[in-house]
Amino acid sequence: MKDTDGYAVFLFPQALEALGEAVKPYLTESPHGAHVLCTGIDTAGSLIQMSVDGITPEGQALQVQLMVPSSMVRMIVSARGEEAFGFKPRAMAVAAPVPATSPPSAGSEAPAE
Repeated sequence: MKDTDGYAVFLFPQALEALGEAVKPYLTESPHGAHVLCTGIDTAGSLIQMSVDGITPEGQALQVQLMVPSSMVRMIVSARGEEAFGFKPRAMAVAAPVPATSPPSAGSEAPAE
């Protein structure tokens, strides 16, 4: 995965327990919990497919496809290096004031119908 481009897929604790040792090589620990770092995801259907970059024991690059039921996924976070990400105050666009229109004067006549 290139620096920060990709996805962090957080699984429910029950999912981590059910998957057991099989998922541990693909997990990354962080202060926010264990997650799977993916280069791509496909959320269509009942399974979520995660593309994970890996290295074989011989040192060759390998891409692994992991699929888990969508009910096991707690949250997917998109991490892109080129964009600001996270919760922070954002600058709000201020609309230009609308010029006030003067109400018709009491002496003016209404148009004839």
